[in-house]
Amino acid sequence: MDKTTLARLDAPSPRLHVMEVVGNGIVGGMERCVERLIDHLGQGDRFRFTVLCPFEGDFSDRVRAAGAEVVVVPMPEDPPWAAIQMVTGLIRHARVDLLHAHLPNAHQLAGLVGRLAGVPVVSTIHGRQIIMPDLEVHRMVGSHLSVVCQHSYYHALGLGIDPDKLSCEPNGVDTLAFRPGPRPEQGLRERFGLPRDTLLVGLVGRLSPEKAPDVFLRAASLLHERMPEVHFMVVGEGPMRAQLVEAIDRQGLPSHVHMVGRIDDVLPVYHDLDLQVSSSHSEAMPLALMEGMATGLPVIATRVGGVPEIVEHGRSGWLVAARDHEDIAGRMAQMLSQPELRRSMGQRARISMEQRHGLPQRLEAVALRLQQLARPLALEPRRIASAPPLTGTGLAA
Repeated sequence: MDKTTLARLDAPSPRLHVMEVVGNGIVGGMERCVERLIDHLGQGDRFRFTVLCPFEGDFSDRVRAAGAEVVVVPMPEDPPWAAIQMVTGLIRHARVDLLHAHLPNAHQLAGLVGRLAGVPVVSTIHGRQIIMPDLEVHRMVGSHLSVVCQHSYYHALGLGIDPDKLSCEPNGVDTLAFRPGPRPEQGLRERFGLPRDTLLVGLVGRLSPEKAPDVFLRAASLLHERMPEVHFMVVGEGPMRAQLVEAIDRQGLPSHVHMVGRIDDVLPVYHDLDLQVSSSHSEAMPLALMEGMATGLPVIATRVGGVPEIVEHGRSGWLVAARDHEDIAGRMAQMLSQPELRRSMGQRARISMEQRHGLPQRLEAVALRLQQLARPLALEPRRIASAPPLTGTGLAA
């Protein structure tokens, strides 16, 4: 870290100084949540942000562009003393008001240095459940846990977490950026040499086990037998890519299942698709699903975590059991054979995102929580409730 950066961090400021401690640096759902937070809250007079991340890359470039200072620090599951010492000195020098962690390794580092430096710590749990490393840090250092869906909130209460140390700040979607639009002139059909009227079904997300892209492929294989004119797009990258390519070849589907890879600007992808599928067996509140719905896409999604708080079964899409590729295939056939059903469900999906999951109100709730945790006495009259609102379509196992 050079002297110029240190001087900027040390400069007096009336804004709340939040240090985002981010346990990974890919451009995934968690990282995008951090980017949006910095982009929306860092432009005013209330907040300034420093981001700790484990390596340089696209994510660090993006948060710098949004106005944050970036510091790279090793962040293994067992943080080394050198990292603890360095970050402790940094937060004292930079007058950090609050440490905000994302992922268990970041929570461990933030918890330790927060205790040493006397700075409060909050950890956002982006997954469906609170896992043991997060629970251990919470119990040791008294960090606040922020979850993103009702399912996670009540799961945490079941683990015995004090409601005063727990809150629910659900994800939101930018309905101004993600909105219905025309099919792109040079989109996925043109990229893969398909006719303009080809029906496209898409899976958008990280290719990792919890997202269960292999279940999507099994459903695609079943549907291909019934509707061979349909094509399938797998959008994203991840550790399962090679395995999925082998499965596509083994099932004889390379001409109909297309590995799109990572796309930075996913909006044209949503405009290209006729139907979006989320086959995950573990989710909290998936951004890709919310973005697709905001663009007017009908969806088929597994009934896990916070997904039933997003998808209105029979209105904006269909909910199916996790790992049930046969039900996914059946629902795909139903949707693809009924254009009017897709149109009406897509319209309802858009309306529900606008009315219930807009980004500004969601980020404002996070802003109030950060202010409350960093400066509790100043905000005592404005304390906000920890419990999630009892809205949506219900809880799911």
